[in-house]
Amino acid sequence: MVIKKQSRVLILGSGPAGLTAAVYASRANLGPVLVHGIQPGGQMTITTDVENYPGFAEVIQGPWLMDQMRAQAESVGTEMFSDIVESVDLSKRPFVCVGDSGQVFEGETLIISTGAQAKWLGLESEGSYKGFGVSACATCDGFFFKGKTVAVVGGGNTAVEEALFLTNFASKVWLIHRRDKLRAEKLLQDRLFANKAVEIIWDHKVEEVVGHSNPRSVTGLRLKSVSGASRRDLSVDGLFVAIGHTPNTQLFEGQLDMDEEGYIVTAPDTTKTNIPGVFAAGDVQDKIYRQAVTAAGSGCMAALDAEKFLADGGASAVS
Repeated sequence: MVIKKQSRVLILGSGPAGLTAAVYASRANLGPVLVHGIQPGGQMTITTDVENYPGFAEVIQGPWLMDQMRAQAESVGTEMFSDIVESVDLSKRPFVCVGDSGQVFEGETLIISTGAQAKWLGLESEGSYKGFGVSACATCDGFFFKGKTVAVVGGGNTAVEEALFLTNFASKVWLIHRRDKLRAEKLLQDRLFANKAVEIIWDHKVEEVVGHSNPRSVTGLRLKSVSGASRRDLSVDGLFVAIGHTPNTQLFEGQLDMDEEGYIVTAPDTTKTNIPGVFAAGDVQDKIYRQAVTAAGSGCMAALDAEKFLADGGASAVS
């Protein structure tokens, strides 16, 4: 027999956005239920040193921060479930989500904070050094490469922006692109070409990340030409993969408005989606900032939006 778990606020996702939403919804006495999947804590669980989250003078660990946020959410009354939601029905309220366990979750309101995943190169060696010299976020980790040599992989706006940002710290930035021209906007390309700290390697791809095992650290890259069998070795202290992100929004296709990249569209200055009572927070709708602190802020907004929606009788729509 399937037992329905009902709540006034149902939250999908347990990164900074979802956990912050849970804290605010709990403190508003809304009895939130949070469902997290196979990676509780989201992308922060694969982030080692964190120096840019407010409130901590010393370096903290991403997994520890997520443990603390989860403990806080639970301490104020959030009920949490470990399940993988496989289907969602947003056609009527209460909204219905069904997990692969068969558990049915119903929410008078729904906060979607399922996040996004960085696209990786798919190399075994890349995975070995994630968090130890391999990163997908220059804003998060660039500070750790002061005076060092780093490489960025990619050819779009994100890759060029990451490369330019890293010149604030690194003494040398290599941009590695598998084609002979960039896809980035012309203005960004002009800035990149004018920056003497950046050098571009065209028509190459990363074949292997090279490094030490104790302590675990990156020392170089093995590159391969896309037009032949030639290879070259490149000495670097870090690798930033900037080939895009994929929002975790497949569940909501055909039900929620999304942009061409699959990010959920929200009304300006709110977390409201096109369906009244459904809100989106964090990286699932933010493709610009993608920071833990901005995700947490939008999680707060989503909880406040949900509280107001319920207080108004659940009839307010997206303006």
